[in-house]
Amino acid sequence: MPFGLGIPEVVIVGLVALIIFGPKKLPEMGSSLGKAIRGFKSGISEDAASSEKTPESPDEKSQPQNVASRTGQEN
Repeated sequence: MPFGLGIPEVVIVGLVALIIFGPKKLPEMGSSLGKAIRGFKSGISEDAASSEKTPESPDEKSQPQNVASRTGQEN
C-alpha cells in the first residue's frame, strides 16, 4: 500500500474515523473527498492539456547575448 501503510493500519485509521465522525457522517465525508480528488485530477489534466497546446516563447536565457551589446557599451 502507498505511504508504507499495511492493512492493519488502514483498518485502525478507518475505525478511528468511524468513532470520531460516526456512521452517518462518514459516507458523506467519503463522497466529498471523492469529489475533491476528482476535481483536482481534472484540473491537473486541463492544465497539462493547455500547456501542451501553447508554444513556449523564447526567453532571454535561451538566446544568449553579449553583455556589451545589451548595455550599449562596446570594447
